[in-house]
Amino acid sequence: MYEPAQLRTFLAVAQTLSFTRAARRLGLRQSTVSQHVRRLEDATGRTLFTRDTHSVELTEDGEAMLGFARTILDAHERAAAFFTGTRLRGRLRFGASEDFVLTELPEILEAFRREHPEVDLELTVELSGTLHRRLADGRLDLVLAKRHPRDDATAGTVVWRDELVWIGGAGLRLDPQEPVPLIVYPPPGITRARALEVLERHGRPWRIACTSGSLNGLVAAARAGLGVMAHTRSLIPPGLTRIRSGLPDLGAVDFVLLHGRGRARPQKAADALAAAILASGDRLHRQPG
Repeated sequence: MYEPAQLRTFLAVAQTLSFTRAARRLGLRQSTVSQHVRRLEDATGRTLFTRDTHSVELTEDGEAMLGFARTILDAHERAAAFFTGTRLRGRLRFGASEDFVLTELPEILEAFRREHPEVDLELTVELSGTLHRRLADGRLDLVLAKRHPRDDATAGTVVWRDELVWIGGAGLRLDPQEPVPLIVYPPPGITRARALEVLERHGRPWRIACTSGSLNGLVAAARAGLGVMAHTRSLIPPGLTRIRSGLPDLGAVDFVLLHGRGRARPQKAADALAAAILASGDRLHRQPG
């Protein structure tokens, strides 16, 4: 009833909230993406997206279709792998940024390991800037991280785009006459660089109140009321809230998948994990449980 190609297109649009970015991710024309979505809506008899010239949003029926689409595609891919007799093997060095510590990424990786038991998956959790450097040095095969400011807009496959916001403890009050107390990752943290650049551009004095290479360390400092931190809006940790207090806008950030370029990289295993992450990308926007 539901064509896999149409379901893949639906997931790409749902994750990027853009027909243009979905077309770029899938290597399709934008008209083909629109056609796939229209045919899926015809098949369901429901409207899956509300869209105008400026925005694309999932409807309630579209939200429901997310789970069905993942389940159908997962079954389709497992059946194809079984009957073609393809089994992935080898070592796959995968890097994920600290942002995903509190998301459902572990469940996605667990499902991948069950599906491909002969792949030796080696996970590195680090700052996005560090992961970019290790990928460039050939020490990682696949990376899920924020897009580096030095990269152009076509670098990597966008998993989703989000907004960076200032967050802190619920009772935090900032004195506009005092430097902004910052809770930050050490260099080369991408959110650190963005926060400092934005404050400097707006002429806001700042001071470092806490530095930690661990998301848990930053969250603990923020809950203690030591200051504010720049963080992805859809991944705000429990116990923290968005802080405005006249602080300047931090802008958007893209989370992307990047492949290594070494000759010996495990192409098929990396492609399979990338496909699994793209198919379940919406699960990376929320806390588990």
